[in-house]
Amino acid sequence: MNEFDTALLLIDFQKAFHDKIWGNRNNPTAERNAQELLGKFRQNHWPIIHTQHLSNNPDSLLYKNGGATEFIDGLLPEANEKVIVKHVNSAFIGTELEDYLRENGITRLITAGLVTDHCVSTTVRMGGNLGFEMIVAEDATATFDHEDFISGQIFTADIIHRVHLSSLHGEFAIVKSTADILDSI
Repeated sequence: MNEFDTALLLIDFQKAFHDKIWGNRNNPTAERNAQELLGKFRQNHWPIIHTQHLSNNPDSLLYKNGGATEFIDGLLPEANEKVIVKHVNSAFIGTELEDYLRENGITRLITAGLVTDHCVSTTVRMGGNLGFEMIVAEDATATFDHEDFISGQIFTADIIHRVHLSSLHGEFAIVKSTADILDSI
C-alpha cells in the first residue's frame, strides 16, 4: 500500500454505544483493535479521520447536546486529526468528507467503527460507490443483537456483523483483520 493515499477512518467510537440500552454486543475487542490501527497511523504521521454522530433527535443517546456523544477514551482525536461531524448514518452525506479526501489525495480508507450494520456499512457502501478503495477492519467493528420486526426472533450481533461484512466484501470493500491490515501497511 502507498501510505500517502491512505487514511484511517474511525467511525463513531462514542460513549453512547457503551450504554446498556443497545443490548448484547459482539466483538468486545473492537476498540482495542481500533487503538492498534490508530497507534500505527499516529506513529507514522499518516492521516486520521474521526466521525462523530450528533443526532438532531432529542430522544437519541447521540443527541447533539448529550454527554454520550463524547469519544471513547483511548480513541480521542488529537489536535491534528480531522473530525467529521455527521447527522445521518453515512459520513459522506451533509459533510465535507468527500471534499477533504479528494483535496488531500486520499483514495483508500481503512475503516473501523460502530456499528457495523449502520454507520460503518452505510459509509463504506457510499465510499465504494464514490470510487474510494475501502478496507474494513472486521475485528475493529461491532454491532448489537436485533429483533426481527415480524417474528420477534432475535438475530445475534455476531450473525448481523458477519452478514453485513460479507455483503460489503468484494463489492464495496475488502474486509480484513486488524493484524492483516497492519502487516500490509
